Amino acid sequence: MSILVVGTMAYDAIKTPFGQTDKIIGGAATYIAYSASYFHKPINLVSIVGGDFDFQEMENLKARGADVTGVEVKQDGKSFFWSGVYHMDMNTRDTLVTDLNVLLEFNPILPEAYKTSDYVLLGNIDPDLQMKVIDQMSSKPKLVVLDTMNFWMDIALDKLKAVIAKVDVLTINDSEARQLSGEYSLVKAAKKILAFGPKYLIIKKGENGALLFHENNIFFAPALPLEEVFDPTGAGDTFAGGFIGYIAKTGDTSFDNMKRAIIYGSAMASFCVEKFGTERLKELDIEEIHDRVEEFVSLSQFDISIEE
Repeated sequence: MSILVVGTMAYDAIKTPFGQTDKIIGGAATYIAYSASYFHKPINLVSIVGGDFDFQEMENLKARGADVTGVEVKQDGKSFFWSGVYHMDMNTRDTLVTDLNVLLEFNPILPEAYKTSDYVLLGNIDPDLQMKVIDQMSSKPKLVVLDTMNFWMDIALDKLKAVIAKVDVLTINDSEARQLSGEYSLVKAAKKILAFGPKYLIIKKGENGALLFHENNIFFAPALPLEEVFDPTGAGDTFAGGFIGYIAKTGDTSFDNMKRAIIYGSAMASFCVEKFGTERLKELDIEEIHDRVEEFVSLSQFDISIEE
């Protein structure tokens, strides 16, 4: 069994109230791959980079179980670059630079071996490209997860809805859920969005946790209070990587197992924010991850007796 990940591999330059970086490796596919690699291999990557990309990073990903055959290299081009500044609350940020560069030429073509991947995670890219990936699959995946954002809701809503209708799990944040549905209540929003076609909806609420919706079932996963939060960049992608990695490891796509997968995804995201970029994700071991998951469990587990 394998995981197919389609998304960006990029450079970021980040400033937060707690420090700043020059160009460092980022991109949704990069975060997803590092996170998922702790649970399942191989991870089939589809992306595009320029000749300026740090190819030692490509070797690092390969060492972690990523197959980079599907990563196109434009030797005469520059990799996607994003720069931003986070405010003190770490939930809001200002984008300083967005240079799409070779991403403007991204045309995801799946190697033959990728077309039978069991689990598919479509990162936050143009809905036309997400649909193109789905159309290239030669066998029906066990699970297709889609990430998107308000930008695509603003400029390509009909195309986005067409892709949403073909996936099993949609992951968006709370403001995006409200925009997509036109409802303020997240419960009402979830009902409308599930009617578009996906079986499951994950609404990410940042430092306030995440919600999972399926039919009439709702699960809430808390966020872990952390002493150190240096950089929230990539936390959502890291969450998605941990989520699909755990699903692939267990081979179980039931609602009950997705609840567990959300806890594992949340644990991975909590590590991501502790250092800049992918640095923290590169140095973990499985025992650390299990310990962090136990912290999540103890955070929300309690005994109570109801007296009449």
